[in-house]
Amino acid sequence: MFKLLPIIALCTMLGSTAFAQKISPVDSLQNSYATKKAQSVYFELLGPGAIYSANYDTRFKNRQDGLGGRIGISYYADGGDQLFTVPVVVNYLLGKKGKYFEVGAGITYFSVNSNTVFFKSSNNYENGTNDIYYGRKNNSGIFGSLNFGYRYQPADGGFMFRGGVSPIITSEQFVPYWPYISFGYCF
Repeated sequence: MFKLLPIIALCTMLGSTAFAQKISPVDSLQNSYATKKAQSVYFELLGPGAIYSANYDTRFKNRQDGLGGRIGISYYADGGDQLFTVPVVVNYLLGKKGKYFEVGAGITYFSVNSNTVFFKSSNNYENGTNDIYYGRKNNSGIFGSLNFGYRYQPADGGFMFRGGVSPIITSEQFVPYWPYISFGYCF
């Protein structure tokens, strides 16, 4: 009986290795991307960058979803009017397999240099003058923004897409339905 014990143990070890599953190359590829920090660059129309912005986005941990952030830059000039913005947003991705719901909050620094028409506080139309002042207006500051939308970002990299609404919050107003749409590349 004791002579059979080593043979039984040997057969058990060989049998357990015979039934072990191999990891396919596809599973191995997916697992390597699942533990990789998701990063992307994209062009966004509207959103927290105002008219448009070029952005870099990353996750804070080595994963495809979860907490992350983005920073962007935008410059627009037309007929003497200039707008410069820098959106900074912290966001969270909920979902899996490259399809996510994105929620975020951030601030945007802006600087505006614009030709603007100002009216005097006391308009005098009786003497035939319309009391209009023409001049340059320089203004800078920050405004808050929120993000709610869909993000398609494949785990193995490539084309990415974002779309949703980004409500704008200032000390003077709230714009609840400011849309955004983004196209870019994730790696």
